[in-house]
Amino acid sequence: MRQALVVRGGWEGHQPVEATELFIPFLKDNDFSVRVSDDPSVYAEASYMASVDLIVQSVTMSTISPEALKGLIAAVCGGAGFAGWHGGICDSYRASSDYLQLVGGQFATHASRLAPDDRTGDMSDNYVNHRIEIVADHPITSGISDFELHTEQYWVLTDDYNDVLATTTTATRPWGEWSRPITAPAVWTRQWGQGKVFVCTPGHRVEVLEDENVRTIVERGLLWAAR
Repeated sequence: MRQALVVRGGWEGHQPVEATELFIPFLKDNDFSVRVSDDPSVYAEASYMASVDLIVQSVTMSTISPEALKGLIAAVCGGAGFAGWHGGICDSYRASSDYLQLVGGQFATHASRLAPDDRTGDMSDNYVNHRIEIVADHPITSGISDFELHTEQYWVLTDDYNDVLATTTTATRPWGEWSRPITAPAVWTRQWGQGKVFVCTPGHRVEVLEDENVRTIVERGLLWAAR
């Protein structure tokens, strides 16, 4: 059996436990033996990490030690896949530039649907209707058409080493500082050493991951990234 490592934690608003539990049965059904860790320090276990075929991470914000980061990067460079969704992968360790380079994108904002004086402070302030546009023919997105979501819309900062599979466009706001719509990657892959990276920015909470299109993209992405 191939080995999958699920690392989860960080900000609880993204439901790291509940979200990863959605996909653990899928991994087991696809012949992965799954280990779960609540701390990224597992990445520093060099002998174990050398045996891992897929790393699924759901850790928003938080920090990572230099030893753990070195171990994660070494595992991916050696052929392990690295995959995740939303802030659990592209807003994980903001202070670690080497991690950002590995992932290929960093959360910048999710523009609110409300003017500053009308916001309640609840997460739903940032839930907007938006479109995910499929822009590449790829096994992860095959047969999926553009689709609509009502959730956070991620504006991410990325580089052109990514292979972008889907995008989303953040509209201007009357109170916003940006003067034109901004299109950002919503799903991308990346080759890093011998390993493959998969990122899906939709996935704020369980109900988003249960959307048929999002769940299909994530499940395919996990299998695609695995060694």
